[in-house]
Amino acid sequence: MTNTVKTINPTTEEQLSEYTLLTKDEANKAVDKADEVFQTWKITHPEERAKLLSSMADVIDDNRDALVTLMIDEMGKVKEQGYQEVDLCAAICRYSAEKGPALLADEEREYEQGKALVSYRPLGVVLGIQPWNFPLYQVIRYSASNLMAGNVAVLKHAANVFGMAKKIQEMYETAGFPKGAYQSVLIDGETASELIKHPKVRGVSFTGSDGVGKKVGASAAENVKKSVLELGSNDAYVVLDDADLNVAVEACVMGRVINNGETCVSAKRFIVTEKNYDAFKESFVDAMKEIKMGDPNLDDTDLGPMAREDLRDKLHNQVTESIKAGATCLTGGEVPNRKGYFYPATVLENVQPGSPAYDDELFGPVASLIKAKDDEDAMRIANDSRYGLGGGIFSKDEDKAIKLAREIFDTGMININGYGLAHPGLPFGGVKDSGYGREHGGFGIREFVNVKAIMITQ
Repeated sequence: MTNTVKTINPTTEEQLSEYTLLTKDEANKAVDKADEVFQTWKITHPEERAKLLSSMADVIDDNRDALVTLMIDEMGKVKEQGYQEVDLCAAICRYSAEKGPALLADEEREYEQGKALVSYRPLGVVLGIQPWNFPLYQVIRYSASNLMAGNVAVLKHAANVFGMAKKIQEMYETAGFPKGAYQSVLIDGETASELIKHPKVRGVSFTGSDGVGKKVGASAAENVKKSVLELGSNDAYVVLDDADLNVAVEACVMGRVINNGETCVSAKRFIVTEKNYDAFKESFVDAMKEIKMGDPNLDDTDLGPMAREDLRDKLHNQVTESIKAGATCLTGGEVPNRKGYFYPATVLENVQPGSPAYDDELFGPVASLIKAKDDEDAMRIANDSRYGLGGGIFSKDEDKAIKLAREIFDTGMININGYGLAHPGLPFGGVKDSGYGREHGGFGIREFVNVKAIMITQ
């Protein structure tokens, strides 16, 4: 078994770098170092932590071009979307810095024998296991909130974005965080699994597939450690009878191809009532055919390559299996004969339960069209999934859409008449096989804390 990892540019298929993996002993020592730093960091005043997070936001701003270049080179992100990701991460740091001290302040509570305080205290080392698709954002999302809370972070990043992993640690240290408060450890999945058991690891934050996430959650539970799991999804976007079809088509196309279709909370299943189905299908397919696939460095590119060859091959196999199960391919569905791990914008219809396009997450630019009888049937189909991360509703009746979103749609996040990704001020997370726990909106700052009751008899 090799102890090195090679990163490959998915556009050119050329090798970028080679990295040596840490041994299990070296990884354990990194956790020990983090715990040493924690003993001082935990008593640092939240206002001081906030100042450093604000500094981190400035460092991210200063490194915009370098960060975007890494995204393009390591995982094929379209340039404009790379800048959007960088700006979001700076905003997350600033939001956490602004809101964190108040969220962590002691609260006074009634206590018949005197007075009482509720204190939010950090737990210690929080292990992060994060994916490649948003190589900066996923890490900042987990680490900024935990560093604000007074925890320390040890990150296992995806192997194909090790360059970004090293860059993030460099930026945290440039921002003034003590060495060891944030560490990117270059390790494989087996070593990461062992770190979950490390006695000084007090929590685990995982983003990735539901299959791996269940194993991470089980291991954390077995070792009596809290976990936050942000897993995959097969998000449904529902076009009701009274929807504005122009609005729906534009948002649905963007929601399917953004980040090359490699987004856990992207739009994947498009459930359209019988009244609107034919008109929506025609416009949607036409728009998907217009998506320009090419070099992610170019300003006019809409769709770059998939991040790895194996991911492209898996997606194509899911498309093939769905067609065998009765689906019809309306556009795309062929691996192009060109250099790079490209896959075209693809639309399937007649998608049935039991096929990958209906049941599973297709992590790439493939859309599944599903016809519903009416609004009620559309919502039934939307909830007919083991996942529950995000989703969308299109309707001219805003009150009706809000009622369906609040009371019927079984997901953690819902867009009405649009498509949006993460926002620093709003909770992010799902239900069912999409995981548990929340990040952003201040909720992540309190995920890995000891909510401590202090009772003072007077």
